[in-house]
Amino acid sequence: MAKSKTSTTYALFGLILAAAILMISGNASATLTAKANHDNIKINFFYHGSTVGVSGISEPGTDLVIKIASPEGHEALKEKGKVGGLLWMNVGTMKFEHVPHFYSIHSTKKLDELLTSEERDKYGIGYKALERGAALDPVRSDEEKAQWFEEFIRFKEKSKLYTASAGNIELKDKDGKQSYYILTAWPYQAPPGDYLVTVYAVKDGRVIDQAASKVHVEQAGIVKTLAGMARNNAALYGLISIVSALGAGFGVGLIFRKGGGAH
Repeated sequence: MAKSKTSTTYALFGLILAAAILMISGNASATLTAKANHDNIKINFFYHGSTVGVSGISEPGTDLVIKIASPEGHEALKEKGKVGGLLWMNVGTMKFEHVPHFYSIHSTKKLDELLTSEERDKYGIGYKALERGAALDPVRSDEEKAQWFEEFIRFKEKSKLYTASAGNIELKDKDGKQSYYILTAWPYQAPPGDYLVTVYAVKDGRVIDQAASKVHVEQAGIVKTLAGMARNNAALYGLISIVSALGAGFGVGLIFRKGGGAH
């Protein structure tokens, strides 16, 4: 009888402990929030890029990492070299697999101060994590891979498609919570598609929580019409392009003749 009571007591204690753990876990996952305040960007005729703000709340004292990225895919860079010792031409192609077309990473401190390399690799945080997860072809050594990936990052940053910053996230204490906000530039070079915004709460060198939101970019108006025409009716699109080019050239010719610019 005493043994049965003891077993029952242990069972009840285990159930209470499990319920407490679930409650704590539920509260932890509900602590961090993320919202993109411009989550539907329309590319129209006058589109020259936009901005996206990311905001939410987190536990006081936690550092944050905000990552905005497109799905991983395929990229390629052309390798240039001298042919015959005279002309610079494309002499090869370097293929990059498992890399996002768009990648923007922001943190409250430098990434190597916040997270271990293992944690960064696990969550794909930072350029080094992207490099370790990427596959390049052809490469003959780790040194060559690192060199080519550095060129890839330089090209992407110049194209405004990759960005990284530290210390630009605004933090404020509010009602016992920590609110955060960052405003990021959205480049016109980013193509239509779905982008994932992931916010990581960081403490003691590891990610303790995360929350996500989405940004959707789509073509609208005449841009959408022309893009659809180019895909579905290439002949008509080509004819319209030729007529438009001829019309533009005729207009410029008239301006020069009227202004006396042509002799």
